[in-house]
Amino acid sequence: MKFIYNLAIQALRLFFRLGAFFQFKLKRGLAGRRQSYVKVREAFTLKDKVIWMHAASLGEYEQGLPVLKKLAQTFSDHKILITFFSPSGYDNVVRRDRLADVVCYLPFDTTREIKDFVSCFNTVLFISVKYEFWYNLLSELAKKSVPVYVISSYFYERQIFFKPYGNWFRKQLKENVSWFFHQNKHSYALARTIGLSQSSIAGDTRFDRVRERASVAVVPDFVSSFATELPVIIFGSSWEAEEEVGEMLLQTKTPCKLIIAPHDLRRVDRIYAKFPNALLFSQAKYLNKDKLERAEVLVVDNIGYLSTLYAGAQIAVVGGGFHSQGLHNILEAAVFGIPTLFGNKYTKNPEADALIKQGGGQSFETTQKLASYIKMLLKDSKKREEISKNAHTFIESQPEATKRIVEHIIARYNNGI
Repeated sequence: MKFIYNLAIQALRLFFRLGAFFQFKLKRGLAGRRQSYVKVREAFTLKDKVIWMHAASLGEYEQGLPVLKKLAQTFSDHKILITFFSPSGYDNVVRRDRLADVVCYLPFDTTREIKDFVSCFNTVLFISVKYEFWYNLLSELAKKSVPVYVISSYFYERQIFFKPYGNWFRKQLKENVSWFFHQNKHSYALARTIGLSQSSIAGDTRFDRVRERASVAVVPDFVSSFATELPVIIFGSSWEAEEEVGEMLLQTKTPCKLIIAPHDLRRVDRIYAKFPNALLFSQAKYLNKDKLERAEVLVVDNIGYLSTLYAGAQIAVVGGGFHSQGLHNILEAAVFGIPTLFGNKYTKNPEADALIKQGGGQSFETTQKLASYIKMLLKDSKKREEISKNAHTFIESQPEATKRIVEHIIARYNNGI
């Protein structure tokens, strides 16, 4: 099985090389990986103690950040490395992260590349987020006796560990991971069925992250002027399906204002063209109050504002749930105690089911049903307030996962485990 895994990694690298001729994203990722070795050699010596966090993409980075911040505060004499697999995570974080000494791509998980990379610096703690497992990396870290922690760990039945042919993968996790901090009881129980007893239930660190960000969120004045007295529906990390809902609302003269923050800013021009009475977020702050009040739609063409803008809305529609690409972060909206709505084609999002069960959100089979539900909520303020209260209770009832995780890691580290 190890041979097959290594063959798959070689195939992945070949895919990147061929795809780089046709897709700029792959080309950028490939070029970035060549710079990874240079970056760590310039920033670290073998005498430095390095805390290393790896995240697949931006969502996992946000999930791991609360833990990394606390560890950086505790071990202020240590250096910090953050690696990514995805360009979307790397591109966003490298522009704004001031915590890490180095932010770079993780090299492809071949035996040689990983050995060369790991030997460039002295890792004393390694953190992986959720279910990002690279087996040659885990093996190399184990050889160097580096403690490996998986935070906000999430196991589900379709993973290869639970297949009859998954023994080699199970063995890697059992032998090379020091501790799994599970999001919930279900993940914990599944891990136990395959012999992963080095684990505990800590909760999801994303709740800590969204609570932290919500506590300092300030809605820009020009957004308040845009809203006037009408309720605001925000479409966060939207795809075409969610934007169709916005079109339906305006076509039926529903009394509301729309804020649309697309998941891909390259689509801003097309969205702006769809709505005749729209303003761009980047321009709106320069406009007078009269122009802001007359506009029906605010199209967000900047990165980094979405989590704050949720605070100025009465209803949130979160993108990604009407197709297989994956539901975006619903907690960023729910933390402000607003009804959080999304499509029902989501997987690997236990928080979505939990929010629905709590009565703070709802999923929908079609965009038509979602649009109708929004209209109902706008007419029924009592129902809207009930859902809002449930969403707020859902967020506040979650455990402080970061505190549990950090205390455990520090205790083990100080005891040389």
